[in-house]
Amino acid sequence: MPQAQLTVDRDFAIGPVNRRLFGSFVEHMGRCVYTGIYEPGHPAADENGFRTDVLELAREMGVSVVRYPGGNFVSGYRWEDGVGPDRPTRLDLAWRQIETNKFGLNEFMTWTKAAQVEPMMAVNLGTRGLQEACDLLEYANHPSGTQWSDLRIKHGVTQPYDIRLWCLGNEMDGPWQIGHKSAEEYGRLANETARAMRLVDPRVELVLCGSSNSGMATFGSWEATVLEHAYDAVDYLSMHAYYEENGDLPGFLCSAVDMDRFISGVVATADHVAAKQRKRKQINLSFDEWNVWNFSQFKGIAQAPFEEAPRLIEDTYTAADAVVVGDFLITLLRHADRVSIACQAQLANIIAPIRTEPGGVAWRQTIFHPFALTAEHARGTVLRVEPKSPMLETGRYGEAPALSAVATTDGDSLAVFAVNRSPGEALDLSARVPGLSGPMRALVIEAGDDPHRVEVTPKPLDVVVDGDTLRTRLPAASWAVILND
Repeated sequence: MPQAQLTVDRDFAIGPVNRRLFGSFVEHMGRCVYTGIYEPGHPAADENGFRTDVLELAREMGVSVVRYPGGNFVSGYRWEDGVGPDRPTRLDLAWRQIETNKFGLNEFMTWTKAAQVEPMMAVNLGTRGLQEACDLLEYANHPSGTQWSDLRIKHGVTQPYDIRLWCLGNEMDGPWQIGHKSAEEYGRLANETARAMRLVDPRVELVLCGSSNSGMATFGSWEATVLEHAYDAVDYLSMHAYYEENGDLPGFLCSAVDMDRFISGVVATADHVAAKQRKRKQINLSFDEWNVWNFSQFKGIAQAPFEEAPRLIEDTYTAADAVVVGDFLITLLRHADRVSIACQAQLANIIAPIRTEPGGVAWRQTIFHPFALTAEHARGTVLRVEPKSPMLETGRYGEAPALSAVATTDGDSLAVFAVNRSPGEALDLSARVPGLSGPMRALVIEAGDDPHRVEVTPKPLDVVVDGDTLRTRLPAASWAVILND
């Protein structure tokens, strides 16, 4: 039986567990908003039209921050359309949809309070720019006595929202983006917008657009150029990545290897710009779109008719997808010293952990479970465990370790998160934990002999404690959390 080892030492700290790592994403796309989180007239809708079944699942999932309103949608969005009593119906050019604007900023902020999450707002730097971003910030955060703050009060919101997290556009490097810009154009605009927004509210935290994905032809040079323009004005640099099986299960199970390399590459580029400009300030990362997405099956929307809330990329997730999502969360935690924010895309219906039917039920998809368990048990400080593992050969990513693992500790409690990436062999894991005391328990999600089944339930996993060492057997293609809480 292949064997792997790791050591958990509370002195080997990476950094604190930032609750913002357990974020999600709500975009005006498909059925994420309409018949997803918002459906007036639904049997479970509250007085605001929010689906309480979805709210309960979002709270159960442990979502901490939600990015809104896009995504590609934001690059053509007029935020004023979604506030006040008179709401125009518009064409959404990003997703070829009819946007009624029945749900907008004020509804979203009311929803965040019900969901107990922090808002992360994006401004339109595609078809709009600096002034509109400042107007939106003034509406949201200024107390009173100005045109936009008094308009908010007129709309029934007397207290400012105090939104701290703001994205300076979305995927501005992508040719598909409305208002796509070169790195020079975007870097200059983002810098000017950031400086102006800080004059409106100096407390804001600003996210600069990085590359849409690491496969972009401009990846690396884009990050360097936009940071050279805006380094002093921003706090975070964004990252986006999606992965799919596409007939290659062994390679897919090792997808987090690519996520790890992607993070390391962007960190190196940011630090290069800091060194070049002699900056003491450190730019951290906002991995504000990530997930499994079967994008090769998405045929695009160029010829799609304009519709209200169409069914769009409503992927059904598998047991293998759940294992990979668990591995992505391990990777984000392993980079907790530099990744400060992360948002799984999206929350409901669109490549989502939560699915709904209009007028009907809401349910958890397989990827819901590793997210919920990691959000619940990853607390306190992330520890560096340095696993020793057999290696797997993949055509997609080259050689990859079979074991992926990280640990967190909060006082006396300990959580070890581990993935066996091998599709065919179990892995005997031994973990040395100096000072280990008390019984351990574990839960496992395994792909097993049917990695494409669409229902999973976390099951107990046997753990043996021998002195300061715990031992368990990770099934093939599995994710597990081991606890002494």
